[in-house]
Amino acid sequence: MLRFVHRITKYDPADRDERGSYIGTEDSTSDHGPVEAAYLQAVEAFAEAAGIDHLVVREPQIGPARFGREQAVPGHGLDGLFPPDLSGFHDGAEVSVRVGLELVRAMLRDNGAWCRLEVEDAFAVHVGWDQYVYVGSDRPCPEALAQARTLGLFPERLDASPYDAAHDEEAGVQRPADDDFWARLRLPFAGRQAAILEEGYVDNASRWHRLTEETLDAVRARLTPRAKLTVWPDLCADVGAVLAALPEEGPVEVVWEDEDGSITSTIADETECRALAARVGGARAAAAWPLYVDARHPLCTAVVPDRDGVLRARWRTEPTPSDRCWAFLKTLRRGQTVTGVVTEIADFGVTFVDIGGFTAMINGPELSWRPIDHPSDIVAVGKTVSAEILDVDMVRERVPLSLRALQEDPLTQFARRVGQVVTGVVVGLLPFGALVRIEERKDGFIGLVHNNELSEEPVADPGAVVRVGDPLVVKILQVDLTRRRITLSHLQVHAPGGS
Repeated sequence: MLRFVHRITKYDPADRDERGSYIGTEDSTSDHGPVEAAYLQAVEAFAEAAGIDHLVVREPQIGPARFGREQAVPGHGLDGLFPPDLSGFHDGAEVSVRVGLELVRAMLRDNGAWCRLEVEDAFAVHVGWDQYVYVGSDRPCPEALAQARTLGLFPERLDASPYDAAHDEEAGVQRPADDDFWARLRLPFAGRQAAILEEGYVDNASRWHRLTEETLDAVRARLTPRAKLTVWPDLCADVGAVLAALPEEGPVEVVWEDEDGSITSTIADETECRALAARVGGARAAAAWPLYVDARHPLCTAVVPDRDGVLRARWRTEPTPSDRCWAFLKTLRRGQTVTGVVTEIADFGVTFVDIGGFTAMINGPELSWRPIDHPSDIVAVGKTVSAEILDVDMVRERVPLSLRALQEDPLTQFARRVGQVVTGVVVGLLPFGALVRIEERKDGFIGLVHNNELSEEPVADPGAVVRVGDPLVVKILQVDLTRRRITLSHLQVHAPGGS
């Protein structure tokens, strides 16, 4: 927060009761005249004293008058400052002090636009209820204070502006619309699916876009900086069914796509349904969504980061299950140990584990260093297990785990036995050799005796030398930890170095 914050008003502190309420005769709306001009001169004086030559728009809003004191005007009071599509009026937009003062004027008149005006760690202007203006600076600005008093205004020192963004901070992490986010959106398009993107280019106002594999990159490229994004399921082509299902009472948001591809939304209640049906009936597709947050089910949300990839926008979206999943995955890292409960053992050999509301998976080979017949040899549904995270796939929202990564690899110890002679059991025959289990246990390691290591005579069929179940004395020639292969020899058992 800034060190020097003043509330600047036209209200004399002497005209307040014991509770601090103003009881004087000043009107709480702008006079559109000398008092309004005095406010602007005071703000300009503070900006000059603080060495400010530009201002940054933060959290802009449009719509009905923010405080309801004056009638909203066409263009939200921004006509002449920004184009009709409000390009340039977005979070993070840099404007001149002159334009900033005109924004203050629009907010004093309560014409239907609002924003914070700031320079990070240096300056801020906030306009609040009843012509209360809050100016913060990293400098004391005594000249500006004196000028405000000369203009007939009353500056009062505060610890902080009540409109400081610090008061809006919420717990949790906001999902950015980064490369992972767009890659995640692209996944369903392989099946020719589509989605609808709601672009909140300012607070309280949206633009709509159809997302397909062909349009996604173009839509992304023209989004407003720092826009809030909400991704919805595709609209329904049965427009009649959508209109027939509108509730008998209460407002809903109806979104529809016209034949030219333009997408529009409106909020309507039961009294407006007939007129809405006439307006929407010829649309290509439509949807109706409740206004209550708990009843709305977008697919995911995000906020557009700056060009350098940093998310500097301070506003938040309502998190969806996908967003909460993303936030959880952000807390994980490769190599981390997690504890979870086995929820399912699939027929195809994958074990699913709940690691705190997110379902991770263990592929069969990651259950044990030793061969197993079925995952149930190691785990059971309801069992608590600890495992190591092998990867965190933010795009597909997958977390593969490994039980064996937390265990010592017995093959590492076995590698120290290279050169030793052991007695094993033949457990299988291949065209090129015999498989021999060289440990006295069901899941013991199995090595290969190649045909040319079975006998001094050339061997075309190992079955001519040994049979499954035969004991066989072999020498351990090599243990390949990477390929997990053990090479054996019967021929070299009595060679030098054997025993």
